[in-house]
Amino acid sequence: MPQNFLFPQRDQPLLLPVDMREWLPEDDLVFVVLDAVAALDLGGFRRRYRADGHGRAAFDPEMMVALLLYGYCQGERSSRVIERRCVRDVGYRVITGGLRPDHATIARFRARHQEALGGLFSQVLRLLAAEGMVSLGMISLDGTKLAGNASPEGEPHVAGDREAAGRGGRGRRR
Repeated sequence: MPQNFLFPQRDQPLLLPVDMREWLPEDDLVFVVLDAVAALDLGGFRRRYRADGHGRAAFDPEMMVALLLYGYCQGERSSRVIERRCVRDVGYRVITGGLRPDHATIARFRARHQEALGGLFSQVLRLLAAEGMVSLGMISLDGTKLAGNASPEGEPHVAGDREAAGRGGRGRRR
């Protein structure tokens, strides 16, 4: 009896919806991030750019913030990985609207706006509290110091390495 396989038609033109937002389900994380960033005050980001319009056009700070936040939600912190995902991943492409910021641009944006990005944390917390998703309370940090056992004397191979050094380096190699 012959096998019954479905074969891919890689040369078949694909008619996708023109609007990339239709490629994702309505409850996708991308839309949550975009809505959250739209509700944030990004004036601190916009003030860092020239108001007279001279110079090369920069990527919209709202898009860049959404890109970084979405990347962090996906567990991606590397600007090189985020750059690759802007080409291959639909969620990232929806955020960027098809634009492709390179890794250097992403890294420079993060470094240039480090303080403003840190300030977004409290805005996001207030936004989540207003939606009833979190409750704000007091967080206490404990400064207890614990003894560690990571000294060179505590590692069994260190003694063997010293003996090997005495024999001219013929010993266990790492």
